[in-house]
Amino acid sequence: MRPAKLQSFNKSGPESVIQANLKAYLEARAWLVIETHGNAFQMGLPDLWCAHYEFGQRWVEVKNPEGYNFTPAQRQVFPMMMSKGVGIWILTAADEYEYQKLFNPPNWHCFLGKTHYTRVGA
Repeated sequence: MRPAKLQSFNKSGPESVIQANLKAYLEARAWLVIETHGNAFQMGLPDLWCAHYEFGQRWVEVKNPEGYNFTPAQRQVFPMMMSKGVGIWILTAADEYEYQKLFNPPNWHCFLGKTHYTRVGA
């Protein structure tokens, strides 16, 4: 019996563009930004781990404001992380408005009730 093939979770599309822009935006402001790879061993982890010498650490989940959802793994892992005092911030763009969210309490739970899908062709 062959071992199960690990599923690849490579991102593509608008969210990956937002993530790349956000990474550059944060790095320009002296943040260290490490992207999680989204493989089977990292299921449920936020997209970015960020650290700043003055502001500390942040876990950031990137969402497309035009349509997003939380994976079942995120719905399981995010509350577990928060229960241990690990904050998760949702950011939807690489701009000053979104950047300022990092200096407020973690906001991931505010997005749960707003989870939605954008219909293609709607």
